[in-house]
Amino acid sequence: MVKENIARELPVQQLLILSICRFAEPISLTSVFPYLPEMIESFGVPRDEVSKWAGVTSAVYSLSQAVTGIAWGQASDRFGRKPVTLVAMMCIMTTSLLFGFSRTLVWAIVARSLAGASCGNVGIIRTMVAEMVPYKELQPKAFSVMPLVWTIGSIFGPSLGGALANPALKYPMVFGESGLFGTYQFALPNLVGAAFFLVGLMVGTLFLKETLETKKDRRDYGIILGDILLLPFTRKKPGPKWSLEGEQSASLLKHSRDSSAASLDTDTDAQGNRKAVPVVAPPTYREVFSRQSNLNLLTYSLLALHSLAYDQLLPIFMHYPQQTDRSMNPDVHLPFKFTGGFGLNSDRIGLLFTVYGVFGMLIQFFVFPSLARHYGVLPCLKVVTTMFPVAYIITPFTALLPTPTTQQIGLLVVLMIKCWAGIFAFPCTTILLTNSAVSLRILGTLNGVAVSISAIGRAVGPAIGGYSFTVGVNKGYGILPWWVLGCFGILGAIAPWWLVEMEGFGGSNDDSDNDEAGQDEAIPHNNSEEEEQPSAILIASGPLSEMGEDHDQFGIEGNPLSGSEGLSKKTRVVAAE
Repeated sequence: MVKENIARELPVQQLLILSICRFAEPISLTSVFPYLPEMIESFGVPRDEVSKWAGVTSAVYSLSQAVTGIAWGQASDRFGRKPVTLVAMMCIMTTSLLFGFSRTLVWAIVARSLAGASCGNVGIIRTMVAEMVPYKELQPKAFSVMPLVWTIGSIFGPSLGGALANPALKYPMVFGESGLFGTYQFALPNLVGAAFFLVGLMVGTLFLKETLETKKDRRDYGIILGDILLLPFTRKKPGPKWSLEGEQSASLLKHSRDSSAASLDTDTDAQGNRKAVPVVAPPTYREVFSRQSNLNLLTYSLLALHSLAYDQLLPIFMHYPQQTDRSMNPDVHLPFKFTGGFGLNSDRIGLLFTVYGVFGMLIQFFVFPSLARHYGVLPCLKVVTTMFPVAYIITPFTALLPTPTTQQIGLLVVLMIKCWAGIFAFPCTTILLTNSAVSLRILGTLNGVAVSISAIGRAVGPAIGGYSFTVGVNKGYGILPWWVLGCFGILGAIAPWWLVEMEGFGGSNDDSDNDEAGQDEAIPHNNSEEEEQPSAILIASGPLSEMGEDHDQFGIEGNPLSGSEGLSKKTRVVAAE
């Protein structure tokens, strides 16, 4: 048998479109951080109670996300990734506007709770990336794209939130001291975030392709409209149009550790062409909750707990008034008994978060993919998880530095340590969790479970952080919340030592070498489950809207973006058996 020779490449176009859809969410979430303490104070809450209610606001967001996370994942498994993603984006946009126009603490908490219930895209988008790029050698780069988008959004989000909050007071010549933004002081950042959501919705509707195997052949009128809009800017060569999508479907279904759960049947499209239709059994909870998946879920939950709690406490710590005359204050006993923050306003807090985000973006783009691929995902995770408790324990002592400039520089140094650890930890846990799945068909449900379980951690963490901050301030121990988070960070550093890096669904570099040696690319993970498969299925394609890239000189078209493998048509050579 003559074998396929496949060069594996990232589906850059679809990853870019998915990134545009993802971009609005971090802006909407992180723009709240700089002005949240001021917003809570504007509701008449005493300053000493601000941290507690900020923790409650974050906790209800995460608890609502925990309740609905599995439902969003199951919905994407049933109805498709694309429609559920677009619906979730619309819901998040609406609830962020409700939050921006809140006039009372109760309404703000309700709006954040609804926003959390709407936030189902975390697991769905992660699943789409996994279905686009199943190969281990490409996963560090592919799975760093969405965190990179989040980091870039985290740069713009705090800057927008800090600069646009309370615009009537900051820019009276532009907005006036009364009027809409005089009444709704924190609406403008959310209106700008809604504009980003509208852009993402439009791009996703027109150009984002479905990745769920059982829904990829469904007619997508958004894609049809997008093709029509792009017709003036594209040129198609004449010739018969063929698709390798059936072959990619067969290959995707082979990427399963449970071959008995999936089979191929045949069906016909509207034009009478035969095409391969996957018939899969619904995932069971035993498949979802395998031993390695459970360990990955535990690691991810602990990481989400302490990391988000730290980010939630930072603006409160920066906004809290400085403690003056430490040497004259009888309640201060250095180095452990002291209180006080930085006394910064939302503008300065937003600037510091921006510097924090820029550093994270550079690490995400230039450092993470190469180091993760060179040293391995699991070893990197084990190292960076030890950096979290160190950063947490050092943080409160930056307020003891002698001048405001040195305080902010010291805090930035600590933030760089935490940023480095976070940039590595979250993509690594995502890759390990994805590869721990027993089959690609359960990824939507598994990532929905991950969102729900980690959301519990994201709810518990800020609640514990806010409560311990209030207790620490009242007792005179400002180190209390940070050292509590340090304890959770230590637990999070222990959990990865029980993890095992699984094979994944697309093989590794060794598999790529085997391909070049003439061996079959689609080797099952379990040798006992080897089956003979046809090397390719050529299927007559339908209308123009179902076509992808320009066909080659032979009129045979392979769309590198429509399948889960992200293959390049230019390097595909298919020979019959």
